[in-house]
Amino acid sequence: MTCTVNGVEHDLTLDNRTTLLDALRERLGLTGSKKGCDHGQCGSCTVLLDGRRVKSCLILAVTLDGRTVVSVEGLAGAEGLAPIQAAFIAHDAFQCGYCTPGQLCSAQGMFDEVARDWPSAVTEDLTAPVQLTDPEIRERMSGNLCRCAAYPNIVAAVREAAAR
Repeated sequence: MTCTVNGVEHDLTLDNRTTLLDALRERLGLTGSKKGCDHGQCGSCTVLLDGRRVKSCLILAVTLDGRTVVSVEGLAGAEGLAPIQAAFIAHDAFQCGYCTPGQLCSAQGMFDEVARDWPSAVTEDLTAPVQLTDPEIRERMSGNLCRCAAYPNIVAAVREAAAR
């Protein structure tokens, strides 16, 4: 199978049981995405697949032929850190850092959802453009757990990055 990861095309021969997470970490050496629960419940392995956030521990890598993946290593650009990465640093939105790669990718995917006016479970007005209020951010980031409880700083960082 051939897929593009962080802008680089890769031709991979994989066991059909290999998850995207394992392919990223073990075959491509991209260890930013973390294996937390291996059941899609913690969000530590969140990456962007064709621009949408997914839990990479639940995706079989062989299904990705021709698709595009962005992991935390691919968020920064030639000009430096992505706004969400800079905001996480500015707001000290991490403690142990284990969940941070998944939080960053999830937030980046959330920005695209908001730009497309996709509502969440707490969106009040379904006919108006989505506004990233604190409850909206909390709901959209609820699939990413932080065992250190850095949530207030994560929300502040997401709010700042969204305003850029």
